[in-house]
Amino acid sequence: MIKHSELILNDDGSIFHLHLKPENISDKIILVGDPARVDTISTYFDEIEFTTQNREFKTITGWFNKHKITVISTGIGTDNIDIVVNELDALANIDLQLREKKQEHKVLNIVRIGTSGGLQTDLTVNSFVVSQKSIGFDGLLNFYANREQFCDMEFEQAFTKYTNWSPLLAAPYTVNASDELLEKFKTEDFKMGVTISAPGFYAPQGRELRLPLAFPDLNSQIESFKYNNLRITNFEMESSAIYGLSKMLGHQALTVCLIIANRVTLTANENYRTEMKKLIQKVLNNLTN
Repeated sequence: MIKHSELILNDDGSIFHLHLKPENISDKIILVGDPARVDTISTYFDEIEFTTQNREFKTITGWFNKHKITVISTGIGTDNIDIVVNELDALANIDLQLREKKQEHKVLNIVRIGTSGGLQTDLTVNSFVVSQKSIGFDGLLNFYANREQFCDMEFEQAFTKYTNWSPLLAAPYTVNASDELLEKFKTEDFKMGVTISAPGFYAPQGRELRLPLAFPDLNSQIESFKYNNLRITNFEMESSAIYGLSKMLGHQALTVCLIIANRVTLTANENYRTEMKKLIQKVLNNLTN
């Protein structure tokens, strides 16, 4: 039996942060950062079945092309992803009343739609990038036992050696996307790449305002790093935790990002919402085909 302190439920029986019950979610789940984007995606639904919100966690479950889909906002950062993915897995694979793991494992298909900053000159603004791998600078997965079994350790070692990774920073981890979901996005509309999930928007991504950077050369090392014909294409702040926790819990995960700025060419599209709507439509179609 899972203790009350470990699995916290609300008075209505819903899971603590998300305020969801098992019947409120689909096995096809789209994660976004912004609660307003949940509303945007739901406008494409043929029917809305359920909606709720607690803090930054807004959920709408509905139907698109005869497929049930759940959209959830996570807010920003891998710390929030730790909450969202663990609670989604609990809804799918723990009997909340008995507080016991279910004998039959249910697989969730989790796709993140996000915005991102490009790190290669040929990755133009408004590109759609699918993350084949995600590198976590946040250290989250290091708190879970046996994470090495689910990570690309050779890639990690090559990256830390190339960048002369400082022991002052959390040890980076690298996790692959779901092969099954990746196949759905291998079309000419999408570019493949490797994504870094940073634990902040400013210094962790090489931005300097009033505070100097501790590692001012890190971004240039990231941009020039190559391993087995792979290069690092973009920065964002969530996908490494989504990939890592999903793989460890037995779920399928993929991140697709719209490049709204290129950090190398110093170009940006502040009015990216039209392109985001195009990406949303493509993701919904690919996820349900």
